[in-house]
Parts: sequence; C-alpha cells; structure tokens
Amino acid sequence: MDCSDAILETPAAAYELLLKSAIAIPLSHYLAAALFCFIVVLYNFLEFHFLQDLLTGFRGAPIFLTYNTSSEIYHGVVSKCRTLHGRYLATPWLSNPHIQTSFLNFFGRPPVFTYRRQMFHASDGGTFALDWLLHSDVSGVAVQNDNVLAKDDATPIVIIIPGLTSDSASPYMKHLVFGTAKNGWNVVVSNHRGLGGVSITTDCFYNAGWTEDVREVINHLHKEYYASPLFVVGTSIGANILVKYLGEDGENVPIAGAAAVCSPWDLLIGSRFISRSLIQKLYDRALTIGLQGYAQLHETRYTRLANWDGIIKSRSVRDFDTHATCLVGKYETVDTFYRRCSSSAFIGQVSVPLLCISALDDPVCTTEAIPWDECRGNKNVVLATSLHGGHLAFFEGITGSRLWWVRAVNEFLGVLLSSPYMHKQNKRKVLGLILLLCKLRSIKAPIST
Repeated sequence: MDCSDAILETPAAAYELLLKSAIAIPLSHYLAAALFCFIVVLYNFLEFHFLQDLLTGFRGAPIFLTYNTSSEIYHGVVSKCRTLHGRYLATPWLSNPHIQTSFLNFFGRPPVFTYRRQMFHASDGGTFALDWLLHSDVSGVAVQNDNVLAKDDATPIVIIIPGLTSDSASPYMKHLVFGTAKNGWNVVVSNHRGLGGVSITTDCFYNAGWTEDVREVINHLHKEYYASPLFVVGTSIGANILVKYLGEDGENVPIAGAAAVCSPWDLLIGSRFISRSLIQKLYDRALTIGLQGYAQLHETRYTRLANWDGIIKSRSVRDFDTHATCLVGKYETVDTFYRRCSSSAFIGQVSVPLLCISALDDPVCTTEAIPWDECRGNKNVVLATSLHGGHLAFFEGITGSRLWWVRAVNEFLGVLLSSPYMHKQNKRKVLGLILLLCKLRSIKAPIST
C-alpha cells in the first residue's frame, strides 16, 4: 500500500483531494461546460432539428399519406403528385418550427404585387373584401374589358380563406396567391368580416365556425363565372371553416376540389394544448393580442354586444372567446362553441376531393387533434403530414424564399383539374332545394291577432 492509497482510505481526505482537483480546473472550462449544457437544453426545448438533418445528409423526411385504400382520389390524383410522394427538407437556417413560424409572420419574404379589390355585400348586410389576382396580372398578358375577368372565362378560380386575424396582405397569403396565379389560375382571397381595412356593417362577426360568408361567396362566383371550375384553399382557422362548410353542404357544393392547410381540427383540444406549456402560452398570448387588435378596430359594436372590459383584460384566446365570441355568437359556453365549430366532426361528410396538410411539429395546431381515422374513412380525403414545417411555414431552399405546402397544393389542384375526379355539384338536389325554398316563400304568413 502506497501513501496515496492510505490518504484515500479516509472519506474526508478523498473529498479534500476532489475539491482541490475541482479548484484546479480553469473557470473557462466550467463556463464552456455550462454553455454546452445550455445549448443542449435550448436545442431540445425549441425543437431544433438541424443535427438530424445533417446526419441524414440534408435529404429531408418523407411525407406520410393517410387515405382510404379504395380512394379514387388517391389512386387517380395524389399518386401522381411528385411533391406529396417526395421529401420535405426545411431551410437549414430555419430548422426549427418556432423560428419558421416567427420568420413567416415577421418577415416571410412575400412576392410583391397589387390586388384588385371587389366589395362583397352579403345577404345579411355584411360587407367584406374580395381581393383578386388574375393570371394575366403575373403573366403580362392583357385581357379584355380593361383587365376585368370575363364572365365566360373558363380559367379555374381558386378561392382562399385566410387564418385567424389574417387577410390578403399576410405574407403566407401572398406566397399562395402569387404561386397559384403564376400557375395559370385566377385567385381571389375572401377576407373575413372586419379585416382587410373594411369596417363591420352589421352586428355579425366571423369566428372559427362561421361558414355563411364562404358559402355566399362560392355560390356568387359559381353563378357569376359559370364556365370556371372553382377550387378552395383554407389555411389555419380558414381550413377549419372550409372543412366545416364542405361537411355541412355535402354533395351540394359547387366546387371541384379543395385543400385545407394546418387546420386546428378540434378547437377544444387545441385550446387545452395552447395553454399547456410555456412556449405554447407565448403563442396563445400572441393570438390574443391579435384578436384584441381586431376588437379595437370595431370597439363601438363590441362594446354594445360583448363584455368590453373582459376583452381588454383577456390573456388567452379562451378568455377572448368567453367575453366576445360566445356573447356575439350566442353560444352557451366556450366549450360549446369549440365543440360545435370543430371541423373534425364534419370531415366524414366531405364529398369533394380534399387534400389536408399538417406538420407534426406545428406549435399552434397540435397533432393530438388530427382526425386520422376519419380522414382514412372518407374516400374523398387524403391527409399529408410532414415531420417538420411549423405553422403555415414549410420554408424550403437555401434562401428560404419558397413554401413547400404552396407547391404541394398547386400540384394537387393541377393534377385534379386534368383528371376525371373533379367534384360535380348534384344539380338535381340543388334544383329541388331551390324549388322548395321558392314554394315556402310563396306561402304567406298568417296575420297575428
């Protein structure tokens, strides 16, 4: 036994030797170790995936498709879409769902162009804006009638429904609008009531389940441009509204196909998810601020119809819905509103070809709400999920100037247009409903005494 072994036989001596060794390590080494641990924690907390992308040679991850095995829409349309059968690789310096989502909202790098605005007057007196971008606007080819779309023009029209508090000026909207118009189609953004610089003209406000405006716009465009196939794309809350509308009207919708991108699907599950962790609460607060800004634009009506003090003091979307949406929309409770307006309850009744796109790392719309079985059970629906992408971001390319989902949606609609699987409205049922309505209107109400 040597001298060092004798010293270490005493616990106190061993700790003393350990302390001396620890003190001998330079402070810079401790700082480096602390920094490394902080980076590891931050990397996982913010869900970075740069290292995973690096280890896979920046090949990206394959897109997972959920569909009914006997679906003609899959076999006849989606199977021919190379984008949906390829891989998605996020822009390397945006390899994080939160950075992607934030970059889209604060920067976005949208294309520059000018809309043609059309004011739409709903049957209840409501007014909102339809913002158009024609194919001729981006192709440079002049059209007749002072660049006004001809009523017998057979060019397909894509109607876009924005997300919560978004309008035609939002960066992701401009990416979608410009990319679609450049593909040779005419595009119109149906702005929500009270957005896009248009004042509210009735006591009716839009919400996550408000389908009346979409229905009126689609029916109007179907009648006005009878030769043009109509397609609809909904994003975020707009996707929820779209799917709910498709489920409500079933076969009687005059559109050929549709796409729903980053839908929340189940609003009740989404409400619980967005208030669960610290980082989700930041999104919840940001969305609440956006809703409060919307309310301030229409303070006079909200003061009369809702709880204005509660709106101002709201700290979450649920608070805002409690003090504003439920009172204006006359829902008994917030949970009642969420349950009635969740599109997951309507996906089974969709009768048109529908492509749904979601990212599994979406920080706003949780994968827990995705109705996997319902999508698989409906032969008209194909669900495409990617490992990464964030919320409505999906930036791709080294410069981050393109959105993957825009390319996927446009390819899907293009293949659908050239296929025999476009939806055709059941005109017999529609005619029957019109005749029934005319008959009911012809019956005079009895005079009350």
